[in-house]
Amino acid sequence: MPAVPVDESELHARAEAVLGEVAPGARVAPLQALQGGASSITYWTTWSAPGRAEERVVLKVAPAGLEPTKNRDVLRQARLQRALAGTAVPVPRVLGEHPGGPLEIPPFFVMSFEDGACVEPNFLPPEQQLPPEEVRGRELDAARVLGELHRLDPATVGLGDEPETGLEAEVARWVDSFAACDEDLREGTEDVGAALAARIPPTGTTTLMHGDYRLGNTLSRGTTVVSVIDWEIWQRGDARVDLAWFLMMANPDAALGRKTTPGMPSNRELLDVYQAARGAEVVDMSWFDALVRYKQAAAGALIARNARRRGQEASAGANAGLLASARLLLGIG
Repeated sequence: MPAVPVDESELHARAEAVLGEVAPGARVAPLQALQGGASSITYWTTWSAPGRAEERVVLKVAPAGLEPTKNRDVLRQARLQRALAGTAVPVPRVLGEHPGGPLEIPPFFVMSFEDGACVEPNFLPPEQQLPPEEVRGRELDAARVLGELHRLDPATVGLGDEPETGLEAEVARWVDSFAACDEDLREGTEDVGAALAARIPPTGTTTLMHGDYRLGNTLSRGTTVVSVIDWEIWQRGDARVDLAWFLMMANPDAALGRKTTPGMPSNRELLDVYQAARGAEVVDMSWFDALVRYKQAAAGALIARNARRRGQEASAGANAGLLASARLLLGIG
């Protein structure tokens, strides 16, 4: 069954019922759709109840008509956010959830609205650039929060039953992703995939991973990260995958052809803050740096493939730089 439009009046009624369990007599204002998000649908609204001040909230809703699995499993996101409540990792608090029903009645959860700026400094146009001191402060604080996330024991926060993703499976996932794409989209990828598979380092202690950790998936006020958001692809795995992705987004090397905004701390500075927060030193980062470049190239190829299936013209033009960078890191370029 393909995705279908969400019945917003039905969703509104369920949201009011869920919040009614938090405070009897709850009333929910009309839902307002938010832009962005490919794996789930996001709304904001306000709610109130007798004796309670009006509060702004956010609804994360699985797409209607599709199985709510993998990155569409919004209740799994809610579970993670509940687990992180009260830790040093700031996340929106979960107020309630609904399991849904048939595919056209999707599950959702309600969380607090967190006030903060959500920007990726390196991607801003020149006229919108942040002051350098703000860029520096936010990125360093994001490194600290990532270290705090990775020092958590999954079992201690109630997530010890989560399956672990090994590095062999991580590499295989992206090799298979390229294999599922058109020949031109996977051109020049075989040597990188083979080198990654042949040089897999020992897996470290598995931790909770965000999966797409970067400043653009946090909310900040001033130089402080006040909330980490968009947990659609969180998993339990080797923390260095998360760390390498964060560092690539902060300080792309020349082969990637991306700019670095003024004020960005060096990777050495970010690593120092991360390691201090985590309480552990990281090793073998070159392999992980190469892996995340290969991963982003594979994700880009899948996006291009899917666009073609919708009848659109698409190429994975940015992949040449990602693959060239990975080769240099692996010493095969």
